[in-house]
Amino acid sequence: MRTTVTFDVQGTTVEAWAYAPDDPAGPVPVVVLGHGLGYVKSAGLDAFASRFVEAGYAALAFDYRSFGGSGGEPRQVLSVKRQLEDWDAAIAFARTLPGVDPDRVVVWGTSFGGGHALTLAHRSDLAAAIAQCPFTDGIASLRVVPTLTSLKVTWTALRDLVARLFRRDPVYIAGSAPAGGTAMMTAPDAEPAMRVLTADAPDFENRMAGRAAVEVMLYGPGRKVKGIRTPVLAAVCDRDTVAPSRTATRQLARSSAIEVRHHDVGHFEIYLGEPFEAAVADYLEFLERVVPVS
Repeated sequence: MRTTVTFDVQGTTVEAWAYAPDDPAGPVPVVVLGHGLGYVKSAGLDAFASRFVEAGYAALAFDYRSFGGSGGEPRQVLSVKRQLEDWDAAIAFARTLPGVDPDRVVVWGTSFGGGHALTLAHRSDLAAAIAQCPFTDGIASLRVVPTLTSLKVTWTALRDLVARLFRRDPVYIAGSAPAGGTAMMTAPDAEPAMRVLTADAPDFENRMAGRAAVEVMLYGPGRKVKGIRTPVLAAVCDRDTVAPSRTATRQLARSSAIEVRHHDVGHFEIYLGEPFEAAVADYLEFLERVVPVS
């Protein structure tokens, strides 16, 4: 079902997993999957992609440049602009996969990637978008971070920006850490969930260049959803400790093209167990209704 493939983005090789359903009746829709802040495809995307393929869809899950199996130096550098370029290239590549209907491409993003899915939903050439526990507003996410942690993260970001100015190696910050630590995510459930999700992800690194803090703070895909016309399904985690659900719900309501499904779980619970099953059931129902295989 799964093949490792690569494609080029501005001279850098991006690694992806391509999935094809068994015995397709004809050209089928394809779901392109991208992960969240600092994460890689081997940290849980296979579970979602496999369910889509079992339902008859093709799928493509990829790593952003400088993360996971993809190339790019220096490593672990997050840029919203570059990640959206990676999405554009992944969508274009997915259209070339054997057995895929190039006119029926769906994007599926989770967490920070869910924010990207909302940004991409402004495109008129996509059939649909799914945003799982979507990051919608950097300022709202910043407000739930303890003040001391914010100060430490800001200091690391400033040091990294100075290093970048003088073309030095990045100054790194942890992606997840226990409460009170210095990291991009220090919510009580962030670090334990990271350990579970990345247990089978040898190419995952729990760090990223400090400049990521500025990228995250300035990014607000939820503020611009009003113009979306592409069908979107957003899975909001009501007890989200990373992407505040109250802000997300208010912003997502600004577009009639966005359907919201609420899940009474935290940000990281939706990847496993019963919350995962409930979310996947919603996604498959949405796909069958909006982008059916046949």
